[in-house]
Amino acid sequence: MQIQSTQNSVHSSETAVAIAITDLCFSYPDNPNVLNQINLTVHRGERLGIIGYNGCGKTTLFLSICGVLAPNSGEIYLLDQPVQPGMFHPNIGLVFQNPDDQLFSASVWDDVAFAPQNMGLPPTEVEQRVVDALAITGMQELAMRPPHHLSGGQKRMVAIAGVLAMRPQVIIYDEPTANLDLRSRRRLIQFLQQSSQTLLISSHDLEFVLEVCDRVVLMNEGQIIADGDPRQVMSNAELMERYGLEKPHSLIPHTHP
Repeated sequence: MQIQSTQNSVHSSETAVAIAITDLCFSYPDNPNVLNQINLTVHRGERLGIIGYNGCGKTTLFLSICGVLAPNSGEIYLLDQPVQPGMFHPNIGLVFQNPDDQLFSASVWDDVAFAPQNMGLPPTEVEQRVVDALAITGMQELAMRPPHHLSGGQKRMVAIAGVLAMRPQVIIYDEPTANLDLRSRRRLIQFLQQSSQTLLISSHDLEFVLEVCDRVVLMNEGQIIADGDPRQVMSNAELMERYGLEKPHSLIPHTHP
């Protein structure tokens, strides 16, 4: 079942494209067809949610877009430039699903400053970017703490701060609400709602996706099954259940006895 996207009707033909993916295929040696003929266009400024069960190909898609993985076939364009696997692309940032894969410095400050420093920015610019990123994520008071002394939710926010400090035009968030308490989750929602960057967000927190994203893609076995308005796609209980998901609670009609 394919739900056609209504998003293209919102954007004029002149709207700039942030990501263009054509016939993308990827296989691991022991796992073929992890991505199978993916075609996807994301316009600049869109907030795209990507949903699906664990193992459906979401993280592999993200790593391909960032150039970490080399596809078996197909093309990926980022801001009108072809993605070269193995090359650093400063215009895109990835917040890893596990923050321990991202944090390695002696202090929170050093971790957030790592990317701007390696971009060759002057020290004053690096400092300002770190201050801004820590303020956005609410991590200022933890700046001198070792990352491995933080809670899971605090690590998550520091990992996000490290990507924000790069100030990329496109940011990919892989399960960004995992381990966040309610206050941090709400802070993240409010920030993302106001963000002008192009966002790709994978999450099992479907209520979060409803609040943040203006478009959603449902993946199954490396393919795009549905693409459209989040409320329209996720309110289809039959579709959601067929592909291992549940209709978000807020979309279920509630009546009082």
